Amino acid sequence: MPTFFNAPPHRGRRTLLKGLATGVLTSVVKPIATRVATGAALGGSVATPFRAALAQGTYPSQPIRVIVPFGPGGLADISMRLIGQKLGERLGHPIIVDNRPGAGGVVAATSTLGAPKDGHTLILFTNGTAIGKSLFNLKYDPEKDFTPISTLAYFDLILLTKKDGPITDLQALLAVGKTRRLTLGTINPGSTQNLSGELFKSVARLNADLVPYKSTSEVLAALMRGDVDVAFESYAALKGAVDAGQVTVIAATGPTRSSWLPKVPTVREAGLPGYEVTGWNALYAPAGIPAAVIETLNRHMREVLAQPDVRQRLLDLGTDPKPSSPAELAEVFRRDTAKWAAVIRQAGIKPQ
Repeated sequence: MPTFFNAPPHRGRRTLLKGLATGVLTSVVKPIATRVATGAALGGSVATPFRAALAQGTYPSQPIRVIVPFGPGGLADISMRLIGQKLGERLGHPIIVDNRPGAGGVVAATSTLGAPKDGHTLILFTNGTAIGKSLFNLKYDPEKDFTPISTLAYFDLILLTKKDGPITDLQALLAVGKTRRLTLGTINPGSTQNLSGELFKSVARLNADLVPYKSTSEVLAALMRGDVDVAFESYAALKGAVDAGQVTVIAATGPTRSSWLPKVPTVREAGLPGYEVTGWNALYAPAGIPAAVIETLNRHMREVLAQPDVRQRLLDLGTDPKPSSPAELAEVFRRDTAKWAAVIRQAGIKPQ
């Protein structure tokens, strides 16, 4: 069910947002008792109530729904809930997080496109959305049918191996790869983690097999048993195991060392200069939203992400909070689409 955030006190709503514990966000909310009309879609030369409200500077005029293409509890979901609380405070209307997982984000995207284009229904995209352009036979174009607003945060993946195992760093891994075929553990085929493994094989020119698992917990169990040599996963997903010293992190995939693992070299530093993977999540709207609405949302996003408490909580999740302009986000999406399309072609993965 959708989750309501930050109903203003003068409307008699209350929201209690508890802290993040073991990577899971718990929210206790008092539902809004009355339904607010969404209004008509924009179009034509006849002025709509929404256009009149926009002209008077009163956007938003009702709660804003953000559709998230994942179930509750994941990194993108937790980040959006945290930011949504603060964004709702600034906008004067609650942010409703509406989880619509399934079909590689298609369910969420089609739900968003079916809503009125009045700025009150938005969607969370990730770098996985850029991957999906080449991985799925989509009936919509994420770049043409949606409008970028701002990035929320960036995050790196980490390359891990078994604690006290024979592979202690990237050079040791590459050396082992010259003597036998390696096994790389990841979550689902086509995920960022999985394609990061494909890219790693290509750049390092390794003979290796990717072993996909259904969940991060299965990847971790396989790594600790020694079923796979190394694994690709986000720090956020394995923060508990990493901080507890249950696994060894041999490299991070970003362009520079991460602030949460400053002693861990990047893959580039460790000997593969052509390798880099950075994940991200970002806020989008359906195409056709007035530019003034996009500007309003972007401005408030920048202000929210500049708040010290928000930044610290996102950093604690293993992400780097960083807003962008709509144009900058569009370029990130375009670049990632081209990058992952090449990896998918080289790996021989057929669109679904």
